Formats: sequence, structure tokens, C-alpha cells
Amino acid sequence: MTQAAPPEPASEAPEEVSTERYMTLLEHLEELRFRLFISALFIVIGLGISVYFGQDIIEFLKKPAEARNPNSEFELQFIEPFELFVTYFRVSLLGGLILGMPMMVYQGLRFVSPGLASNERRWLYATVFGTFLLFLGGVAFAYYVALPPAMDFLLNFGDGEIAQPNIRVGSYVDFVTRLLFWTGVAFQTPLVVMYLSRFGIVTPGQLLRWWRFALVAAFVVAAIVTPTIDPVTQSLVAGPIIVLYFLGIILGVLVRRSR
Repeated sequence: MTQAAPPEPASEAPEEVSTERYMTLLEHLEELRFRLFISALFIVIGLGISVYFGQDIIEFLKKPAEARNPNSEFELQFIEPFELFVTYFRVSLLGGLILGMPMMVYQGLRFVSPGLASNERRWLYATVFGTFLLFLGGVAFAYYVALPPAMDFLLNFGDGEIAQPNIRVGSYVDFVTRLLFWTGVAFQTPLVVMYLSRFGIVTPGQLLRWWRFALVAAFVVAAIVTPTIDPVTQSLVAGPIIVLYFLGIILGVLVRRSR
């Protein structure tokens, strides 16, 4: 009578795999902690630089309002004891974030790139670089092109017969920084349009046929971003958005052909 073969000893492979995964997770967490530390360090350094140059930053933000009348100085005021201090700190914090942002993005890319394929890394790097350039272009456009006529319209409304402008420093800085930020966001239009086309949500032909809707949407966005109701300022913002929309369609065509 043939005896049954003795049972094989239980394999310890699952335990080894589990230990390996656990150690890999710890390594990722340690790397994440290091990346966050470096990013926070550069933000603190940027904050220190911004605190030192805080007055110059506020003076820089005043330039578009002063451009309406170069012969007269544009004065800001504060009516609460802590208003100027809080505004100065907010400007410094914003400056620290802006100065530290490149290092934050770099550390984030270094953290996620090992887990991506080579083509995914190329797309990620190109998208981050394009986002940065478009946002910077939007901020520069708002500061040098859109803000001066907007401030001229708002501060000269009524020709000074109804009321004289006495702008609080906190309100002015908040107004300018919001306009700069949202204009930079609006300038991301070509990337949004391109990715809608790349993922097959819409086709470039559909986007081209919807140009009338895009025209209306551009002026709606311009009305939200700009605080004025005059058509000149709104057209200054809506015009580039429309151009960027068609640029996104062209990029979408190129992306679909390369697939």
C-alpha cells in the first residue's frame, strides 16, 4: 500500500513579501517627509526675504494705480490699528509662498516621478512647465495691461465730484492680488482645452464649432475676473482668453496626431 507523501512545509514567501512592502512604504514615507521638510525650509527662507522687502512689494503693487496719473502720488490708508501690520504679513506670506513654489514643485516631481513611465514623466514635466509659463504670463498681462486702465476707470469714476478715493491698504492689496491670481488661472485655458481633446472628451472639431460659446464664456470670465464694467478693460482680458482657446485647439490637434 502506497503511503501518502508528507505535506510540504508552509511557504514563508507571503511573510517576506509583506515585510518587503512594509519596508518600501516606510521608505516612501521617509522620502515624503524629507521632501516636505525641504519645501517648508525654502518657504521659510522666502518668507524672510519677503518680510525684508515687504514695503517694496506693496509699492510695486501700487504702480498700476499710480500709472493713471504719474504726476500725483497714490496714497493708501489704514483705519484699524492692526490693518497695516496684517496686510504687511499677508504680503510677506504670499511672497514666501511664491518664492518657495519652484522648490515645492521640484520636490513634488522628484517624489512622484520614480513611479511613472518615461512618457508619463515627459507629459508631467511639460504640463508643469506650461502651467508655470501660462500663469506667469497671465499675471504679467494683468499687472501691465489690464490693471492700469481698470484702476483709471474705478478711481476716476464720477470725476471726483461724488467722492474722493481714499483706499484702505488691505482692500487694495486684496483686490490686486486676487485679480493677478485669477487672471493667471484664466490663462490655463489652452492646457484645459488640450487635455479635453487628448482624453477624447471632446474633439478639436467640436471645440472649433463651439467658438461662439467660447467667445461668450471668455467675456463672462473677464467680467468675473475684472472689477470694471467698461468694455475696454473686459475686452483686454477676454481677447487673450479667446486666443488661448484657439491655441488649445491647435495643441489638441497636434496631440491627437501624435498618439
